[in-house]
Amino acid sequence: MPSSNPLILTIDAGSSSVRATIHDRCGRALSGLEARRPYQFATTSDGGVEVGADALFKLVVEAIDEILLRSGPRRRRIAAVAMSTFWHNLVGVDAEGRALTPVYSWADTRSAAAAEELRGLVDENQYHARTGCPLHPSYLPSKLLWLYRSRPELFRGTPRWMSFGEYAYLKLFGVNRCSFSMASGTGLLDQDLLEWDEGILQVLPLERNQLSPLVDLDTPLSGLGPPFADRWPDLRRIPWVAAVGDGACSNVGSGCCTPDRLALMVGTSGAMRVMGKTDKPSIPWGLWCYRANRSRFVMGGSLSNGGLLFDWMTETLRLERGPEAVERGLAEMAPDSHGLTLLPFLAGERSPGWQSKARAAVTGLSLHTRPIEILRASLESVAYRFAKIARLLEPVVPEEREIVASGGALLQSPAWLQIMADVLGQPVVASAVKEASSRGAALLALEALGFLDGIEEVETPLGARFDPCPKRHQRYRNALERHDQLYRLLLT
Repeated sequence: MPSSNPLILTIDAGSSSVRATIHDRCGRALSGLEARRPYQFATTSDGGVEVGADALFKLVVEAIDEILLRSGPRRRRIAAVAMSTFWHNLVGVDAEGRALTPVYSWADTRSAAAAEELRGLVDENQYHARTGCPLHPSYLPSKLLWLYRSRPELFRGTPRWMSFGEYAYLKLFGVNRCSFSMASGTGLLDQDLLEWDEGILQVLPLERNQLSPLVDLDTPLSGLGPPFADRWPDLRRIPWVAAVGDGACSNVGSGCCTPDRLALMVGTSGAMRVMGKTDKPSIPWGLWCYRANRSRFVMGGSLSNGGLLFDWMTETLRLERGPEAVERGLAEMAPDSHGLTLLPFLAGERSPGWQSKARAAVTGLSLHTRPIEILRASLESVAYRFAKIARLLEPVVPEEREIVASGGALLQSPAWLQIMADVLGQPVVASAVKEASSRGAALLALEALGFLDGIEEVETPLGARFDPCPKRHQRYRNALERHDQLYRLLLT
């Protein structure tokens, strides 16, 4: 394996594109060495969100082809391959390694009734303490039970269930392995034992041997199978580190590896996360807890409605003045000056209430209400949801903490960054890393393979700082009370 000035090839299968990038041993992306393949999930009227497993794998192959072509002679310095994939996804596979189902996304809500059924079968508090996950359609227990109820023949004829990252490696190597990181986001892993959870398996029509063997990041695969060994000779014998959950990678990539730095990410969805090391973290109800690897936990809350809400509002409200004009209009408005109270749940609620059937609502509309005011109220409402997650994280993070913002939807809007700072009442610093998930996967692989002593030693570039205004913060505190009242009225 090359060891002098190594490069890492990173595959990032996100919720809107597949990217391949090349990083150096300090986690810096090499200029011009990126390949991107956009795609969209298919949606159904009953809440389905899915994509073809082989179609998505084809994009991975195409991205690797392109990045190797772009790399030229530098491809011979690639020492390892790392992978980041979106958490909480599921695909069924037959004995020959063929996909029998599409890849079901975390956003697929068709298993909402199955989640309710599971609440009658298990003690949810004990389950949450063991697995770090609530019973919710985002996670695999409800998806598996839904498939068993709605498509019994398909379910009975499916011998293996896995995530997309596992499926990709199965296609490449003929072997399926699941990292502790990906397993921790399934709702099927005992976080203390780091084994598939016996408690939930007892109530599901699922055998332990239908799930992949568990590994940490220091147990990579190597020896590509046909036809990929001939297609990519430079990657044939080097280690391929198991796929890691994108949220964990995003924390690492944005420099939020210790509890004194809180990651605030808004892409298609949104999340607020803290990372640390402990044998057994205490998990407040309303939050989840996953793993980056065996030794590092990632705790926080997720929102289904982030950049998704921004895009939907912009399109639906016909804000056609262009991004710059929209940004100016948002920035010129005073906090909570529109008289609106809005719940942002276009795609249901995850943290902290976990009400999958929640839907968006707005009150206070009048003939005087303008579209830009509805958009501003939407962005403020997302910030209120983050404020509630931040409050639950207070026992886990020190009082003197730094909030680092990442994600394309948030970083493209300074007005939204200022709203976040004012609502949270703390400074928010924009990350200067373009693709935090890709960088984080590279750094975790470098550490696991011994090229880094620790991911904490690598400096992460930061961008602009947004300081809160005490008067605006107080105004938002009052607006948050109104927001909570509407939530309780409609959803509790």
